[in-house]
Amino acid sequence: MVCHNCKIEAVKAGKNTKGDQRYKCNKCKRRFQEMRERLLGNMYLSEEKSLLVLRLLLEGNSIRSIERITGCEKKTITRVLLNAGEHCEDLMAAKIKGVAVKDVEADEIWGFVGMKKITRLHKGITDPFVGDAYTFVGMERNTKLVLAWHLGQRDGANTEAFTEKLDRATSGHFQLTTDGFGAYPDAVSYSLGTRVDYAQLIKVYGHDRDPEGEQKYSPPEVVDIVTKVLIGDPDPSKICTSIVERGNLSMRTSIRRLTRLTNAFSKKWDNLRAMLALYFAYYNFCRIHSSIRCTPAMESGITQHVWSLRDLLTA
Repeated sequence: MVCHNCKIEAVKAGKNTKGDQRYKCNKCKRRFQEMRERLLGNMYLSEEKSLLVLRLLLEGNSIRSIERITGCEKKTITRVLLNAGEHCEDLMAAKIKGVAVKDVEADEIWGFVGMKKITRLHKGITDPFVGDAYTFVGMERNTKLVLAWHLGQRDGANTEAFTEKLDRATSGHFQLTTDGFGAYPDAVSYSLGTRVDYAQLIKVYGHDRDPEGEQKYSPPEVVDIVTKVLIGDPDPSKICTSIVERGNLSMRTSIRRLTRLTNAFSKKWDNLRAMLALYFAYYNFCRIHSSIRCTPAMESGITQHVWSLRDLLTA
């Protein structure tokens, strides 16, 4: 450690109450300690408590429950989330780029911010960041790697924004399967063109359930499945969205903001986006997938070992 004033090597001079090494300059007699890089910017919250907050968020706890468990104020918890989410979003963009893939599945998962769309329309609110919020997810079927995600409305512009991200994240020729959403064909054709063998898997639902009965919140019964080839020559046996739909279940159980019939839904768009960024980065680099017995990033050759949450935040 070098003295800031004299520019000469300082000697060790004990530790402070937190266990940090202190130094002393023999020339100017000044005492100081080595500056430690903070985990999440200029936050005063300790590293241990910050990691605990993020682990609880990733295990499906709401902000209020984390406030009760850790004693941290909810604004502090939100600030930790926003800082971690921003870092994870940048990390995903830097690490998952030009990945060689063979079979990709894409889907959207519904959520909302502040209130549902029907309530927003009833109240006459025009804020685009209030109401229904769909998360587009693209996943490699074999490695389980989340290649790209996008938060937005379920419309053509946001679908195209998602396929552009998928284009940057992948390389080579591959097979792509989506659901029957009408905006996908044009978006895929524009962003991916002849790079893909593309097909839609369209599920036909029945309409015989009682909207006020026991099945009010249950998905309707699938009465038929139709496959529609749109680009190239996809393998019929691989036209499937089961893997990405199973990923949607993991999202709903791990992200409290997406759990149905609770009051833990996101009140701000930025908070939901930060939580999604944190979840997808943790899923790719830290969480061991039971079917491949390693992380998706390891299976894809992006990393060589399982990352800890701290590794994720300092990468």
